[in-house]
Amino acid sequence: MTEDGLMIRKGKFGKSRLVPIHASTRAALERYLEARNGVGNAGDDLFVLGHGRAPTATRVHVVFVRIVRKLGYRTPTGPGPRLHDLRHTFAMRSLEACGNDLQSVLRHMKALSTYLGHVDIASTYWYLEATPVLLKMIASTAEETWIGGAA
Repeated sequence: MTEDGLMIRKGKFGKSRLVPIHASTRAALERYLEARNGVGNAGDDLFVLGHGRAPTATRVHVVFVRIVRKLGYRTPTGPGPRLHDLRHTFAMRSLEACGNDLQSVLRHMKALSTYLGHVDIASTYWYLEATPVLLKMIASTAEETWIGGAA
């Protein structure tokens, strides 16, 4: 963690990137790091188990499913939210926060692509979906541009 955010080392395709984090996230990570320092054999991984090593992808999935079920978002036999859905939701909500400012959306897409660790912006488009907020933004912009006489 740096003053500017969380440094992701050896991420997707071996790339590194700096991801800005909210003050509340920083505070939570600092508390976690204090507790983590008490774990023996902790290596370079940020999140570790009691033995000091990172959990496997399978373990992370099992714990996530358990939490989602306890929260009532997933039944014991049915499908429900996936861990990867958190990335999709982050991408969509952050894009929605740009409002109707097209230039802001374009700048944000470049930053979002970097935050998600994508090689190019085209990979980020797969995260987008038609949410009511986003569709309203598109409709408003289209109306202003074409119906409002700006075209």
